[in-house]
Amino acid sequence: MLTNVPVPDLSRYGDDMSDQNLETKRWFIAIATIVMQLALGTVYAWSVYKKPLMAAHGWSETGTQVTYIILMMAAGFSVALGGNLVDRKGPRFVATIGGILFGIGTLLAGLADATGSLTLLYVGYGLIGGIGNGFGYVTPIVTLVRWFPDKRGLVTGLAVMGFGAGSFLIGQLVPSMIMKIGVANTFYFWGVIFLIVVTGAAQFYRNPPAGWLPKGFQPTAAKGRSLADSITFHHALKTRKMWTLWAILFLNCSAGLGLISQLSPMAQDVIRNTIQGEPTPDQLKAIAIQAGTILAIASIFNGLGRLGWAWTSDAIGRKAVFLIMFMSQAVLYMLLPRIDTVYVFAGMACFLLSCYGGGFATMPAFAADTFGPAYIGKIYGVILTAWGAGGLSGPLIFARVKEVSQSYEMAVFAMAGMLIMGFVLTITYKMEWP
Repeated sequence: MLTNVPVPDLSRYGDDMSDQNLETKRWFIAIATIVMQLALGTVYAWSVYKKPLMAAHGWSETGTQVTYIILMMAAGFSVALGGNLVDRKGPRFVATIGGILFGIGTLLAGLADATGSLTLLYVGYGLIGGIGNGFGYVTPIVTLVRWFPDKRGLVTGLAVMGFGAGSFLIGQLVPSMIMKIGVANTFYFWGVIFLIVVTGAAQFYRNPPAGWLPKGFQPTAAKGRSLADSITFHHALKTRKMWTLWAILFLNCSAGLGLISQLSPMAQDVIRNTIQGEPTPDQLKAIAIQAGTILAIASIFNGLGRLGWAWTSDAIGRKAVFLIMFMSQAVLYMLLPRIDTVYVFAGMACFLLSCYGGGFATMPAFAADTFGPAYIGKIYGVILTAWGAGGLSGPLIFARVKEVSQSYEMAVFAMAGMLIMGFVLTITYKMEWP
């Protein structure tokens, strides 16, 4: 166990208030994080934009999918920089920058559709929007871990629940909006909304005063490391545990992002198979809307799973939750290609997305328990780059294997293999402090 570890001065971006006011303030901050994450989580509904863009411009499946890959990579890797900046500049500054970039990126996506520029779509929605998304995503998680040492699993679950549920709005609204006002105007509309909502929520963010703890809470080894007992960033980088946590998150993200990137088209195929003969144009529109509904419902479970699995991890442990999620997902992925019933497909998609979201919600508490909250901005920022790597591997494998085999079966089998690897890696993880 390390002693005399220097603790960063977070009070520069905190508040000097009574314990009662601080108790109230931390819950206001928690509400602001949910609002922000709802907006940022709309990126998970990318698949509802994909087919209209392909149809309008003749772009290929893989070529269009590269937008989502760039976005996931940019978001996943920018969280490391964002986490570092949170420790140096404070959460409000980083979250505000994230909101501005995400809104601008979405507006540029509309311009890309209007001008028929796939390159602009890559740069705008993919790169700029992705960086803004990563900055916005990491900030509330790092902030809440510091404000809620007594409820790490629950509060990180609440924060990322909003991110998982964000695509519910898009899945419900965007298909009909595209039909009425077009893809470009739909992007313009949401770009303005994101600029207002994300940057507005960012203004509530603060760090707690130095040394503050919730009333009645006493840190113990069973509850994870405290601020004063935290592992430094440079020491954490040298531990096997940090990179094991990175790999666990990477494998869960790869499978989940692969499914999310193709969920709407997969759902449309299942629905189309229930129709006798060739679908009419009106039936095709109805199929797209029904698939968007499945995506929206599954997105709710993405959000609920983040809360449910993280909350469960407070009771049974982070490791146990990951073991359950990995094995159950692997089984369902292998069964998924054989499903020809819409309701069964939707139910399986809901559970799979709940596990994907659950991994995101449980990992911040896993990392904070292991390394402590003092340097969690930098530490979790690095671990969260697994999201970016998963954003490359999962969607790319899905798109390429489907394109070559003209079937989703081999792609989902590949995802199941990654989940089995995650199960093995998790079962070997030992929770002792580094």
